[in-house]
Amino acid sequence: MDKKRYLLCLAVAALTAASCEKILDKSPLDTYTDKQVMSDPNLLDAFIATQYLYTPVLCGDATTLMNSWQGTGSPLNKDARSSDSNYFMDNSTQFFGPTLTLDVSDETRYMADKRAGGIYSFKFFGITPNGGMLEYWENAYYTLRNLNRILAELPKSPLAADLVTLRTGEARFLRAFIYFSMVKRYGGVPLLTQVPELDSPKELLYPARNTEQEIYDFIISEMDLAKVELEKSPGYSRASKWAALCLQARAALYAGSIAKYGTVQLDGLLGIPADQADHYFQICYDACKEIKEKGPFSLYRGNPDKVQNFKDIFLVEQNCEVIMAKVHEGKGFNAGGRTTWSWDTIEAPEPQVWGTGNMNAPYLEMAEEFEMLDGTPGTLDRDLVASKPWSMEELWGGRDPRFYASIWTNGTAWRDAVSYTFGAEYNKGKMTKQGSGIIDMHWGIKPMSGETLYQADLSYQGMPAVGKQIDHHARSGLQNPGFGIMKYVDPSADNMVWLAESRTDYIIFRYAEVLLNMAEASFELGIGDAEGLIDEIRDRAGMGPVKALTLDAIKHERKVELAFENHRYWDLRRWRDAETALTRSFTGIRYVFDWASQKFLIEFLPNIDGQNQPTFPARCYYFPITLARRSANTNLVENPGY
Repeated sequence: MDKKRYLLCLAVAALTAASCEKILDKSPLDTYTDKQVMSDPNLLDAFIATQYLYTPVLCGDATTLMNSWQGTGSPLNKDARSSDSNYFMDNSTQFFGPTLTLDVSDETRYMADKRAGGIYSFKFFGITPNGGMLEYWENAYYTLRNLNRILAELPKSPLAADLVTLRTGEARFLRAFIYFSMVKRYGGVPLLTQVPELDSPKELLYPARNTEQEIYDFIISEMDLAKVELEKSPGYSRASKWAALCLQARAALYAGSIAKYGTVQLDGLLGIPADQADHYFQICYDACKEIKEKGPFSLYRGNPDKVQNFKDIFLVEQNCEVIMAKVHEGKGFNAGGRTTWSWDTIEAPEPQVWGTGNMNAPYLEMAEEFEMLDGTPGTLDRDLVASKPWSMEELWGGRDPRFYASIWTNGTAWRDAVSYTFGAEYNKGKMTKQGSGIIDMHWGIKPMSGETLYQADLSYQGMPAVGKQIDHHARSGLQNPGFGIMKYVDPSADNMVWLAESRTDYIIFRYAEVLLNMAEASFELGIGDAEGLIDEIRDRAGMGPVKALTLDAIKHERKVELAFENHRYWDLRRWRDAETALTRSFTGIRYVFDWASQKFLIEFLPNIDGQNQPTFPARCYYFPITLARRSANTNLVENPGY
């Protein structure tokens, strides 16, 4: 084994994202023997730091890492589609990868004419037998091979025992996180814990799939070991005892849901026996309880303003709620950096380098999910709303503060936004001053007399018929649902440079999710403390206690608290709710400026996705193994429906 060589750089890797850039910037990378790596704490750290980068699913379930416009240079180009640079870009951590699950859930519409990687078609027709959506197989096994090798070699290391134990825990955590990311996609997958060599037995070179339950059991048992090994980890951007417990709890909750709501198929390759549900819910509950009672975390309450407080959870680095995060810092992609991401340029309102932003636009139904302050449903009375003009305060005021911290819309304050309908002064019906600092999404003007003007090149009394924010979509003929994502959007970011310039940290685990996981497990087990756990979260948000605790109420709380954080799509799948929730048409709204009242007429836009209705076939609860993979390994069995 000493003759096996690792690809590592000479630079000493620190525990920061900037050091990870140095690792990737070395080209060609220098080689070291196993013995050298195991004997040098800096080289060992460099290897482990590299594996964090090679686990892109840590950031919003992205599946690739992009090193060049051609998709070359990155070791994560093992996927069969990686020769397509658009596929590579669309799935990468730096660019669009962390947004993909928003588009295929019931949260947002993708606001472009088409996605180069083709993922949007899966929303209409389901996943094809050839896959292509959120694929994580070849890249996963590449990193698993690296981790299996280091875990086999670490016991032989002459380095200090505490350091070896810590690095073992990190490698174990990453391996389990990768298997969790695979099992929630494919069900049972081949469970490899050693590195195949050319002379290995056929069952190792061409492994069959383990059962879904075996994969979940492996993840859970591995985290029992990792939480001890990671006891002295500083955490935050690296795996810790608490991150191990978070992964254990999340995986156990998924396993419990699959056991309770799923079906065992293919002799257990898919599904978990129903009588095992409570076993997994109990594991989830116990792991969450340990974090709650012994961990140093709490719900963030750093700002008395409830809206800004919720925003700050995602903007204030290393706050008390963050258990583990992916750090984004250093140079932007075009300057040679690899450890920034693109959230602000993609999601922030205009002004933006291409005059667009708003790439993932929440549906009206998602906006309505946020309750009124008194706890009544936030659903609009469609007939009433369509009957008269409204100010934005009349239409959207008095809601859960998380609404304003998670979503922006017409009338939302935003630095440098250009507005024609807010903050303007009029003199005898003529605009004399253009207001700014407010998002203007109006699409149409109803003049004092005559028909409403909708065309972007028309105006009335000097006011354009289409607001600055939505002008690009109006001219391209693309219907906008009328909303944007505010969560994670940094008001200090420079969105006029290019993509991959965001430097907010991405939260992998946060304390609120722990409380939500614990509440759901408690409810399923009938323990009795679920209501109090939900009320902790609602109180921090500025909302009153839950009125009636049901499983639907818990699902609702997850949807609003964890909106746009890469939970909703996977939650709908594990609950087996996706066939209903994702097979339906969604709605948008259009703000038409009414000149007479100086307010807005609201037009509802049914079937906002176009003539094709989003559809989630039952087969899509599991991704296909694909013909290409089965041809390479005939011991792999395909999932049903493909």
